[in-house]
Amino acid sequence: MSELRLETYCMPAAELGPENPLPPISTGKDLHAVAANSDIPADIVRNMAYGHLPNILPYPMQDGYSRERAPRDFCVAVLENETLKATFLLEFGGRLWSLYHKPAKRELLYVNPVFQPANLALRNAWFSGGVEWNVSTIGHSPFTCAPLFAARVEAPDGTPILRMYEWERIRQVPFQIDAYLPDDSQLLYVRVRIVNPRDCEVPTYWWSNIAVPETRSTRVVVPADAAYRFTYEENGLELIPTPSHKGHDYSYPTRIQQSAD
Repeated sequence: MSELRLETYCMPAAELGPENPLPPISTGKDLHAVAANSDIPADIVRNMAYGHLPNILPYPMQDGYSRERAPRDFCVAVLENETLKATFLLEFGGRLWSLYHKPAKRELLYVNPVFQPANLALRNAWFSGGVEWNVSTIGHSPFTCAPLFAARVEAPDGTPILRMYEWERIRQVPFQIDAYLPDDSQLLYVRVRIVNPRDCEVPTYWWSNIAVPETRSTRVVVPADAAYRFTYEENGLELIPTPSHKGHDYSYPTRIQQSAD
């Protein structure tokens, strides 16, 4: 039977610390600025540049975190049925922290054993693990290390739904994430909704990133013979063959020599 409940989840954690009181008027170089090679279609270059922002205002920076960790209880929402148990960090962007497959007794995600912020997001603080929901602009969500509102709603058949939502202040739009586990379902369902309440066009962006355990034998296989790669360098967007490039089979993540998308 499908169930939704609140629990506490304990793990070693660094303090997030206070928000920076100084306004982030400029955050420096745009790491996602596009400088493409000549073989990249013009519409791709144009669309990648669309909607970029000079800074993260009106959000303050989150750069007051520590490096000292101690056990801490986190408020989590748990969806569970006969097959799956899904745990969401309500205080940190509603991140899906764990997805446990009960018959196989196996964790399907990478569950970080600690909470340790580091400078990798638009507001600075970011942490790894689970499934992260990102809204509004390129880069990690303004809510990566901030709470979402949460509510219990029900589907017409009585299935409990975890609804997480917020007002995104850069684009001035509300968004919501509905997660649910029907009885006997082998899958966790997630439905995302972004609403433009105005009568003008609003640039926006959505992506989710999923952390899984990485080993020397871990491989990512896709039905493609080429891929676009962005390397955060001058002329950083290029079209490369799949799965091998310059002698490296990058379908094995541990063989990649530098950070890239």
